[in-house]
Amino acid sequence: MPQVHDRGGWPTEEPIDREEHILADWERRVDAMHNVLSEKGLRRTDEMRRAIESLPPEQYETMSYYERWTAALEILLLEKGVLTAGEIDARFAELERPE
Repeated sequence: MPQVHDRGGWPTEEPIDREEHILADWERRVDAMHNVLSEKGLRRTDEMRRAIESLPPEQYETMSYYERWTAALEILLLEKGVLTAGEIDARFAELERPE
């Protein structure tokens, strides 16, 4: 059965947007984190793919490319015990606080 990430098997009337865009700062940070975790042996391509493909279809469909990467990195860091959900939530709360 085709999954949501399998675009060849999940036809839609919507055209694929192939336009390049300038990366936002947060997207650059996600890309950098992706590279650092790879260099440290904490993230492999096959693991990223599995983590992205494990996202529920309704979540996958509403996320951008780098939002999926972010979610996948979180999944992997939790699975490997690098961070806990509490640590991630606490840091996120810090970032949301107004200065």
